[in-house]
Amino acid sequence: MAVSLRIGTRKSVMALAQTEDIARRLSAAAPDLDVEIVKFETVGDTDQTSKLLMHGGKGGAFVAEIRAAVRSGQLQAAMHSLKDMPGNEDTPGLVIGATLARDPPTDALVLRAGLSLEDIRRSRGKGFKIGTNAVRRAAYARRLFPEIEVIHYRGAADTRVRKLDSGEMQRLPDGGEVGPADALIMARSGLERVGLAGRIAHDFSPQEMLPAAGQGIVAVECAINDWPTRGYFSLIDDAAAHLSCDAEREVLWVLNGHCNSPIAAYSTIAGMQMSLTASVLDEAGGEFIEVSRIGPADRPRELGRAVGLELLDKGAAAIIERSRPE
Repeated sequence: MAVSLRIGTRKSVMALAQTEDIARRLSAAAPDLDVEIVKFETVGDTDQTSKLLMHGGKGGAFVAEIRAAVRSGQLQAAMHSLKDMPGNEDTPGLVIGATLARDPPTDALVLRAGLSLEDIRRSRGKGFKIGTNAVRRAAYARRLFPEIEVIHYRGAADTRVRKLDSGEMQRLPDGGEVGPADALIMARSGLERVGLAGRIAHDFSPQEMLPAAGQGIVAVECAINDWPTRGYFSLIDDAAAHLSCDAEREVLWVLNGHCNSPIAAYSTIAGMQMSLTASVLDEAGGEFIEVSRIGPADRPRELGRAVGLELLDKGAAAIIERSRPE
């Protein structure tokens, strides 16, 4: 007799691709499982004008509604991009049941036709507009190209590239417009998921632009006491990705960062050792604190806590507090 398992996800092309991947893996690992994908149009999908801060950051915009459906019992699980999940708050009653093997975690540059990276580098960005909604990417962009104009840019991955190509203006919350953009900074993994990897003009190395905590990792949340569902997800959980998840999110927890905090954290595993680097920037990109440590891979939270505390010792709290919305 088949067992039914309902997974909630956003309606975007990328979110659906990620969730269908989870469903395929579950079906292969547990043939008795009947997986149903339930599509949600979250507030972050319906409102593509406002800054995400207006909805409580990515957590409020993309995560909260699907989480609520799991907690009420309408769903057994929710699919999230791990980087969209707030790391500085508890989620009573829920647990990350599985993480898929990490996709490329780096950020990438997408350019309009006729423009090259060297054009932007030579001018230090002067005269060019680069689109992103992520304060971390904006801060790093200003460090790399000090004269660049960073503009608010929203939409699903494929939508953003279409707007870049068509020269479309981005509507602003106050009714105005900005743009058109000359370039975009986006996650490589997202571009790959929607078949647009060919548009990548440059991959930023972690040294140029440290990824967001959890970037490139697909996570599945379920009820903490739903042991049958947790058992199924344990079959598809990638151990290395879960260790990185724990280390990087521990940094967010220690820093108590909010959705307007330019915070980055990225770990790698080699044998039994984990290397973790995390940074805190101000939004202008001028102030910058970075910490790297190595520790046992099987103790990721301890490593994340040590890195987070060292960042605080070096003054990260003051930068985060200045960026906190009024």
